[in-house]
Amino acid sequence: MSELLLIDDDQELCELLTSWLSQEGFQVRACHDGLSARKALAEAAPAAVVLDVMLPDGSGLELLKQLRSDHPELPVLMLSARGEPLDRILGLELGADDYLAKPCDPRELTARLRAVLRRSHPAAVSTQLELGDLCFSPVRGVVSIDEQEFTLTVSESRLLEALLRQPGEPLDKQELAQIALGRKLTLYDRSLDMHVSNLRKKIGPHPDGRPRIVALRSRGYYYSL
Repeated sequence: MSELLLIDDDQELCELLTSWLSQEGFQVRACHDGLSARKALAEAAPAAVVLDVMLPDGSGLELLKQLRSDHPELPVLMLSARGEPLDRILGLELGADDYLAKPCDPRELTARLRAVLRRSHPAAVSTQLELGDLCFSPVRGVVSIDEQEFTLTVSESRLLEALLRQPGEPLDKQELAQIALGRKLTLYDRSLDMHVSNLRKKIGPHPDGRPRIVALRSRGYYYSL
């Protein structure tokens, strides 16, 4: 049974989602502010976190930033109110694995959670990948470049693994989204681009200055040789 930490100040929504997710086989702990959420995380790390952007004692984005610092590999799904695309973009830039607009369908939330949890447990066949000066462990979600290590989020890890397994070969955006996010992109959905941007910042360019991850306009991305 996967343990989830649900962080949202809407107690009625928390009760609804807790009831639904419990029936779906999840063990849910709900917190309604940042302080209690930090205490819960200090006691034990859950399998995944569902985090609202707005909290009564601060920003959910600030809590996300701390989460990514303390638990870089922990899957995080953000909830944001409709009409606030900037919050969603900021959440993805700060390392959220996925997001949903509120009010959300509990069935879609369940599907997104299961997808991100599957991605957080790579298959045993995943082995260490080396390409040039870059060494990547899909199981650990850690990249090593010139003896420096960078821990990736679940989505970043799946994205990099897909690109490294087919270096120099363009991968379609929808294909990458299915691998990294566990779903297809919707119209105006920039979540994949945000994850690519975050990944680029972490791994940097090749020693000669060329970008490691190259974008093909309206097509997709590839890892350059």
